[in-house]
Amino acid sequence: MLVQRCNRTLLTGAFLVALGLCLNARAGDASGILPLRELAEQRGFRIGAAVAMPLLDNAEYRQTLSREFNLCVAENAFKMESFRPARDRFDFQQVDRLCAFAQTNGMKLRGHTLVWHQQMPGWLSQGHWTRDEALAIMKDHITTVMHHCQGKVYAWDVVNEAISDKGPDHPIRPDSFWTKVVGADYVEKAFEFARAADPQAILYYNDYGNESMDSKSEAVYQLVKRLKAKGLVDAVGWQCHLASGWKAGAAQARNAERLAKLGVDISITELDFRISLPVTPKKLQTQAESYRTIMRFCLSQPNIKALVMWGFTDKSSWVPYFFKGAGAALIFDEQYKPKPAYEALREELGKAK
Repeated sequence: MLVQRCNRTLLTGAFLVALGLCLNARAGDASGILPLRELAEQRGFRIGAAVAMPLLDNAEYRQTLSREFNLCVAENAFKMESFRPARDRFDFQQVDRLCAFAQTNGMKLRGHTLVWHQQMPGWLSQGHWTRDEALAIMKDHITTVMHHCQGKVYAWDVVNEAISDKGPDHPIRPDSFWTKVVGADYVEKAFEFARAADPQAILYYNDYGNESMDSKSEAVYQLVKRLKAKGLVDAVGWQCHLASGWKAGAAQARNAERLAKLGVDISITELDFRISLPVTPKKLQTQAESYRTIMRFCLSQPNIKALVMWGFTDKSSWVPYFFKGAGAALIFDEQYKPKPAYEALREELGKAK
């Protein structure tokens, strides 16, 4: 879908106030209360956020991001439209900036995404290509990008949102550029190219609406099963753009367990819980319980390795632009102050195993 790391030994309450980052004295202060990333690291878990690259110029944004998260992903900087202005030209400026930020701050970096039917450059989506030409472009893109980022990006969403919403008769999205030009086997081809480009990288299939047990998750399961049998996929991404009040249950557990039996890991890759506006204290508490229960669920499933939110501050959330009348979907408000959802995540991560 659409800072430097603070020395934690210096994170006294006075230091945080001086930075304007006191977070109500909850995160990393002299009382010994730890930020999310440290609590996650104690459990061998990764907690992350999508990065809005223009906001990296904001010191408060950088500091909050690097203090609270040990994993990041670009909202848009790794999508083909963002850095491939022509078939023969790549502009890695923003990609390199995020790679450097992640390395400087001891954060793992996910690559999102190599192949998608949206946010494609016009020269590709509006061109007239044969199957062989389109496959050559795909292979060149995957190989060039993965080689450029090798050793800096640990995992890739190789293919994003390829499964149709139309049911089992149309498992691969028929209206995708890649399906129309290459055919439904473009998904497998993309994973073949990615595995060859960087055999050490963790390769994900990423999609929305595939966390439960229904026709779409079944189509994802069958796709991943075929790819796994050929050694081409390692993990599945559950996006989880959800309404506040949602809670994981037995269906999600069954889905996670059947993927585990295939030897496939899972990450929550794009989490947010949108609130119907206006925001009230009661709605914030309901949202907090959704965040709490999904973290509890993740920690209960051995093959769920990470939880990544699609942003972390309501200042830059995509939700108000795509869900009319909804917003406030993330764990920090527009002033970077922690919401009840932040505290819920911190409490769950801090519980004894």
